[in-house]
Amino acid sequence: MADDLVASSRPGPLSGLRVLDISCVAPGAFAAMMLGDLGADVLRVDRAQPSPEGTGPGTAERGRDVCHRGRRAIAVDLKKPTGIALVLDLIGRTDVLLEGFRPGVMERLGLGPEVCLNRNPRLVYGRMTGWGQSGELAHAPGHDINYIALAGVLHGLGQPGSRPRPPANLLGDFGGGGMLLAFGVACALFERDRSGQGQVIDAAMVDGAALLSTFLHGWLERGDWCDERGVNLLDGGAPFYDTYETADGRYLAVGAVEPKFYAELVSRLEIDVDAAQQNNRATWAATRAKMADAFRRRTRDEWSALLDGTETCVAPVLTMREAPHHPHNADRSTFVEVDGYPQPAPAPRFSRTPAKTPSPPPPTVRRGTEPLIQWQADAALVHAAIAAGALAP
Repeated sequence: MADDLVASSRPGPLSGLRVLDISCVAPGAFAAMMLGDLGADVLRVDRAQPSPEGTGPGTAERGRDVCHRGRRAIAVDLKKPTGIALVLDLIGRTDVLLEGFRPGVMERLGLGPEVCLNRNPRLVYGRMTGWGQSGELAHAPGHDINYIALAGVLHGLGQPGSRPRPPANLLGDFGGGGMLLAFGVACALFERDRSGQGQVIDAAMVDGAALLSTFLHGWLERGDWCDERGVNLLDGGAPFYDTYETADGRYLAVGAVEPKFYAELVSRLEIDVDAAQQNNRATWAATRAKMADAFRRRTRDEWSALLDGTETCVAPVLTMREAPHHPHNADRSTFVEVDGYPQPAPAPRFSRTPAKTPSPPPPTVRRGTEPLIQWQADAALVHAAIAAGALAP
């Protein structure tokens, strides 16, 4: 664990935890951000040279990525022995290592799990990949859209009769990837308190995306869900769980699934619909048309003023720039201002050990040796790395 000085200066439930972030990919950086948001002392290791695979972004392009907030950074050439020696020294002083290379790359660098756990038996070694450390696709390239496709999730996204539509890169990269890795780290740390031993976490985005669909698999087996997209209860097939255009070309999100909420919505829309026939699929097309006509009579914000706080389960579809200014989000400080612009606040919330507002991502020009001093890195290894050009001074 970090020393008491560091622990006392970083509020949050993970205060005192040290995390070495060599993740190099956005999902891994997101996992490190989650840990840092909640108090962990995260030190990012940027590469002074391009990725060992020759495909990753350089340090300059990554310098202001929001997912790198709340941490400090050093730039190390992982191709030089002095750089590896310095990183191994840091591994001996940390609780968690996060890496995001393809399988085998860390081993070739001399930073594989066996070497690192031999140096630090209590180390939690988190590995973030798309396909996982094993399987026939383990070494293949890919992106979020590929992982959620293979997980069976992408097929169900989109309108009936149309092609599947990816939800940006939220399901594979961040929900199925980074958040799963952060959860794995928390579980491994909990187990370490009993065993005193670290372990390796194999977090794969394809696994995480599949896991996110567990609920729907249950419905599929029960016969309450089908593989045809856009015709089910929660994928826009039902008229009471869909989006509707308003008079000003904006949209409302309707989620009146429960009968009492649906009856309230039908009443307030003043449409001729029998609420008792809510789940009669034969009525869905006619009901959707009536609801669409009703919602087009007013603007989005006029509907919000009428329906906010009612038991209709209707919410305005906000843009990313609008969301921070909604009264509910403002009341809860769901977004915080970091480095002059709003971004999502740390979550979840803790009663005794609340997180503070994150610090901005470290710019490239501010990298130096100060974090190494605070981590009590071996001074001889630091000087050797600088002399060999393996560490940016």
